[in-house]
Amino acid sequence: MFTDEQWGRIEPLLPSNAGRRGHPFGDDRRIVEGIAYRFRTGIPWRDLPRDQFGPWQTVWKRHRRYAGDGTWDRVLTQMLAEADAAGKIDWAVSIDATIARAHQHATNTTRPEQDTGGRVESQEPPTR
Repeated sequence: MFTDEQWGRIEPLLPSNAGRRGHPFGDDRRIVEGIAYRFRTGIPWRDLPRDQFGPWQTVWKRHRRYAGDGTWDRVLTQMLAEADAAGKIDWAVSIDATIARAHQHATNTTRPEQDTGGRVESQEPPTR
């Protein structure tokens, strides 16, 4: 999935096993490719091909750990910086200010039973 060049840019950004207690991490490339495969295809974690990526629990746990300790944020920041320096990112932004209003009866809120005159919209608290 990742070329050797792509993996060479990602691997140094991942946490190392140095000083880590317990069972050391296995093949980082296989695990990260499993994470990328899962998000690219949109499949549930349990449907990851075991023969390609190993146990889905291992892939999920590593993804969860990297998300929690900021590893993915560091990887994204570095990749964006490299792509921006190479001129591969177009920072043009398009903003759409479309507003779609729903009728108050389209919401899932209830109105007070004694108020049936329609004076109070569901967004405003009733005045008493």
